Amino acid sequence: MRAVVQRVTKASVSIEGVVVGSINKGLLVLLGVGQDDNEKDLDYLCDKIANLRIFEDENGKMNKSLVDINGELLVVSQFTLYGDVRKGRRPNFMNAAEPKKAESMYLEFVNRTREKGIKVETGRFGEHMHVELINDGPVTILLDSKKIF
Repeated sequence: MRAVVQRVTKASVSIEGVVVGSINKGLLVLLGVGQDDNEKDLDYLCDKIANLRIFEDENGKMNKSLVDINGELLVVSQFTLYGDVRKGRRPNFMNAAEPKKAESMYLEFVNRTREKGIKVETGRFGEHMHVELINDGPVTILLDSKKIF
């Protein structure tokens, strides 16, 4: 699984001009599911994102997690994170999971983060969406459950 994690002061996602999910201070996560992803990948990303210490403490150091600050999470599905552009000029999405599997893992990610007591908002899987955010820092982290960036 892949995620682009952005620390935000607020973020929202809309479909056809209607806001379907919005958060205040927290994380915007663009989430992609790969063909070979499994339960271990799901566990890794759920734990990593909930406990990633990228919020500042009273000394200005990145020592606090989303859970620590009682922050919010906006999760937006994004299969294009698996776009391979090494050959040619058009992305190849062969490594992205097929939609049924991707949606199932996306929904399970949302459920597991909610079980951690995190307020979670979402976009809609498979829809064309507009995402607005105010990136705080900016702080943007790339995560991949199968390799190190």
